[in-house]
Amino acid sequence: MQGKRIYRSRNDRMIAGVAGGLAAYFNIDPMFVRLAFVVLGLFNGLGLILYIVLWLLVPVEDSSATDTRSQVQENLAEMQAAAEKLIQRVRSAFQ
Repeated sequence: MQGKRIYRSRNDRMIAGVAGGLAAYFNIDPMFVRLAFVVLGLFNGLGLILYIVLWLLVPVEDSSATDTRSQVQENLAEMQAAAEKLIQRVRSAFQ
């Protein structure tokens, strides 16, 4: 019997689905998880660091990656795409 696993949510996401995935795993409202990341972020950025680490290591719920290395590479590509999208939004706001 395979145990319950944590996945990043595809549907309940604001940034990367980390909070939505943790909320589904613990069966709580995602707003509480998001609030916890914000509160932890006030303590020397711990929430931000934790969020980024989880974004990097936790697979997306419908991921096609079969091993950890390919999963991390897939997550890195997603992070890069999100960063590029954010940069484009900032540039367009100042033009």
